[in-house]
Amino acid sequence: MDLTLDHITHRYGGMAVLDDIVLDIPAGEILCVIGPSGCGKSTLLRMIGGLEQPDAGRVLQRGPVPEDCLNPLTYVFQDFALLPWRTVAGNVSLVLEDHGLPRARSAQIIADVLARTRLTDFHDALPRQLSGGMKQRVAIARALAVNPAVLLLDEPLSALDSQTRELLMEDLVALWARQPFTGVYVTHNLAEAVRLGHRIAVLSRRPGRLRDVVEIDIPLPERRAGMPELEALQTRLWDLMKEEAMAADQELLHV
Repeated sequence: MDLTLDHITHRYGGMAVLDDIVLDIPAGEILCVIGPSGCGKSTLLRMIGGLEQPDAGRVLQRGPVPEDCLNPLTYVFQDFALLPWRTVAGNVSLVLEDHGLPRARSAQIIADVLARTRLTDFHDALPRQLSGGMKQRVAIARALAVNPAVLLLDEPLSALDSQTRELLMEDLVALWARQPFTGVYVTHNLAEAVRLGHRIAVLSRRPGRLRDVVEIDIPLPERRAGMPELEALQTRLWDLMKEEAMAADQELLHV
């Protein structure tokens, strides 16, 4: 499914948050969204997902959703949002329970997404028995269980250590390579953006305006940490953001 952000503008009371965002997100592409703190990245993601409505503009959805799609727009959050009393399989099954699926079909879906996220051996484990990286794998498996048209990821790796982040970036690339999905990925981390994004949308400080869209022509499966091309892209992105990030930091200090 393609997405079009058609002149998205939003305010919270007297504070302008987003200003005239125009973007196309083709099916099968991961768009990373970066920008200074407080620039409206997560607000924009909530509007794409329908959790909030913009004051002006609209989000357009075009094209078919995947076969057997149970929820076209599905989130993965930073904090995992797992139920501590449910097993790994039980947390994944949560998103299937209101769809009236036969028990055998639900079991098949759960087995499939646990295999895709390398969690099969943890089927009966409780969240307290899992590392942070494993918990986020469960959250990703749960999102994949509904076969979404668009995956919305709000800083999903920011609470994890660097080694775990690296492993999960590889996991996300492998998932995309196996079955390409449309994704909108909000992050502060430039290394994540250049590893995972086909394009990177750079927002200004508040109110968030679209400063640039940087395209990356290196195929996702060929990207590796430390590649000179990716490090050069990180430098380019930081050059775009540095002055505004410093200004945004000072604004936040005085709120």
